[in-house]
Amino acid sequence: MKNAAYEKVTAARSQSKILTTTLVKQLIDGFFEIHGDRGYADDHAVIAGIGRLNDRPITVVGISKGDDTESNIDRHFGSPTPAGYAKALRAMKQAEKFNRPVLALVNTPGAYPDVESEYHGQGSAVAQCIIQGLQLKVPYISIILGEGGSGGALALCCGDEVYMLENSIYSVLSPEGYASIMWKDSKKVPEAAEELGLTPERLLKEHVIEGILPEIETNDDVVNLKKFLTDRFEQLSAQSVDDLIDQRQERYDRF
Repeated sequence: MKNAAYEKVTAARSQSKILTTTLVKQLIDGFFEIHGDRGYADDHAVIAGIGRLNDRPITVVGISKGDDTESNIDRHFGSPTPAGYAKALRAMKQAEKFNRPVLALVNTPGAYPDVESEYHGQGSAVAQCIIQGLQLKVPYISIILGEGGSGGALALCCGDEVYMLENSIYSVLSPEGYASIMWKDSKKVPEAAEELGLTPERLLKEHVIEGILPEIETNDDVVNLKKFLTDRFEQLSAQSVDDLIDQRQERYDRF
């Protein structure tokens, strides 16, 4: 019997998925990338910068995997370090200062779990992105492109609206981790995927996300996404700052 949830996991991890870096180039005109956390490092797993979405200024932050072994190693296979989250937060606070909306594009199995990241405050870095993101005084939309793993993804998914591509996942833990913890059996990964309820359809039904977007495969898909995001940012920008923050925090209080 087919396991729809595990099929979605496989599709979300596919090499054919559009990279965050590629989508930014196609979606944002005149993108200017910023580097570094103003502290100790520049994490290549996180990209951040400014550009224009349909001629309107916007700040983009994102987590990206690589397109080959070398670039994946450089980006920790899409797993940010504390420096990466600090860079994203720096860009978001700058967006608030200059009244630019924030778009977050996420594809990560989770925050990078090495000893150095823990030494430099991985948990605190993720928490600060969440805390500051919930209080951001500009419209903030997140899209999960592939994997949305644990707090590593939540760090950039705490805005006004969260969307997922058709073949993506979003969960507190990977299916492999869940199977290992709950059953000590790696053969039960498909069952774990089902129990985690990590598919876009399940999460939309439970009101964890606002909608499911088509996969980005053609130029027309990019054009349609541009129009969709422009419309959503216009709707959010029409609200007062107080209403925007109140509604955002009420959204997460429901969870």
